[in-house]
Amino acid sequence: MRVLVVEDNAALADGISTALSQIGFAVDVLADGLEADEVLRTQSYDVIVLDLNLPGCDGLEVLKRLRMRKDETQILILTARDHIQDRVTGLDLGADDYLTKPFELVELEARVRALLRRTSGKKSPALEIGALRFNSVARTAHIGQLSLELPKREFCLLELFISRIGHVISKEQIADSLANFDDEITPNAVEIYISRLRKKLKSSGINIKTVRGLGYLMEKP
Repeated sequence: MRVLVVEDNAALADGISTALSQIGFAVDVLADGLEADEVLRTQSYDVIVLDLNLPGCDGLEVLKRLRMRKDETQILILTARDHIQDRVTGLDLGADDYLTKPFELVELEARVRALLRRTSGKKSPALEIGALRFNSVARTAHIGQLSLELPKREFCLLELFISRIGHVISKEQIADSLANFDDEITPNAVEIYISRLRKKLKSSGINIKTVRGLGYLMEKP
């Protein structure tokens, strides 16, 4: 799951990013409203944590433009504005939740998880593929009674393959999915992550096939 944090307070943004990363999310951080608007025109996220008081353009304008593009990404507004009209305006423009500063990180984590449950919509976040049981919201994976110990990027990689099962995914798409703004994933690193994931899935009946010249394919059991 990918989360974008748009917050111009560097210390707060770092704290949020660290907290969400520790529970298994891939997190990008931006501090400018105009930059966020440009990024959101080309990149997709599962949840956006959006401050209102931003340089460039404020969070409400970012939200308005996003919804005008028919983008239905779940949005948690994060702001020091505590007047009821600010909340009403944000919700009327299409925000999904509203958290007023100061706040506890554990509450923010819980609200992000709740928004992810909404995105699951009609389908359950718990899936069974072969002997693998996977839950995208609880961030767990099991083969039989064995819990798989998956570092964040391996979990995100498995989640990506499951979302595209039966379809080829290129190395570039995998690298983009696993990388944050402040780092890059090389083709060699992609191969290493896939090799590790294959070993852990060996007893599940799931095969990740190399499609020469194109990428990788998770075959349906």
